[in-house]
Amino acid sequence: MRKKGREAVARVVVGVTGTPGSMTALHRAAAEARVRGAELLAVLAWQSPGGEPGSRNGCGPAVLTQCRAAAADRLREALDAAFGGAPPRVTVEGVTVRGTPGAALVDVARDPEDLLVIGTGSRAALRRLVRPSVARYCLAHAPCPVLAVPPSPLQAELAAVRRRNRLRMPLVLREPAR
Repeated sequence: MRKKGREAVARVVVGVTGTPGSMTALHRAAAEARVRGAELLAVLAWQSPGGEPGSRNGCGPAVLTQCRAAAADRLREALDAAFGGAPPRVTVEGVTVRGTPGAALVDVARDPEDLLVIGTGSRAALRRLVRPSVARYCLAHAPCPVLAVPPSPLQAELAAVRRRNRLRMPLVLREPAR
């Protein structure tokens, strides 16, 4: 906990990407922050497109400045989309961090009194091979409690509809899963 004046201020840290899964986690984190009387810290991690500065493909300062600005815009858009311009009745601070998502979230949520909220998302077999799980990294390395939020059931329904559309299969109209 950080001291602000004489009272302690707790934080709820949440990873934000703008995907439906991260929006679910962001809403849950806002609810947790309200219940705890904590501030909400929304974190968007970004990486340079050509690799890190020490690598062969390192980017110049102008490209890094553009990437940083694009990440800040993406975070602002995600927060606007999540809360619809209405205040979430909790103090929200947005932070962009250069680095891999898991390491960036664990670094920001370094206080044992913090709560780290992450979306688990659906993990298809191919995606697991290509990209490591941020949720697993955070669960293994975070020094604070971690709340892993599963995807909304509506997200699975939407994914099924998209698959059917991609394969040009007829849409089956039925009641959504509850």
